[in-house]
Amino acid sequence: MTAKLDYQWKLREVMATRGMFSTISLQPPLAERGINLSSSQVYRLVTERPERLSLKVLMALLDILECSMDDLIEPVASAASAAKPKRAVGDVDAGVGSFRPRRARIVPRSES
Repeated sequence: MTAKLDYQWKLREVMATRGMFSTISLQPPLAERGINLSSSQVYRLVTERPERLSLKVLMALLDILECSMDDLIEPVASAASAAKPKRAVGDVDAGVGSFRPRRARIVPRSES
């Protein structure tokens, strides 16, 4: 069986090594390169792992931070290979389980 790969997004770490400790400090350099992101988009780019990323944004980040893709993206073994432990049937935190509401059926009333 082949190992499944995942990745770690290390933008925040790379920014810290360059002395950039505020997420908003990326907005002006990105705008200089023609990439206009809102402050919330820049925050999500820095703090969360992007699932979809424009190559233009990636190239701009590499240029701004003067780093390589290996510095920003680190391949790692997938965490999905470690199975989650199954919960007991009576476990309170197991979710709503059988307590889901029934779907409503609307029946037109016949006029008398």
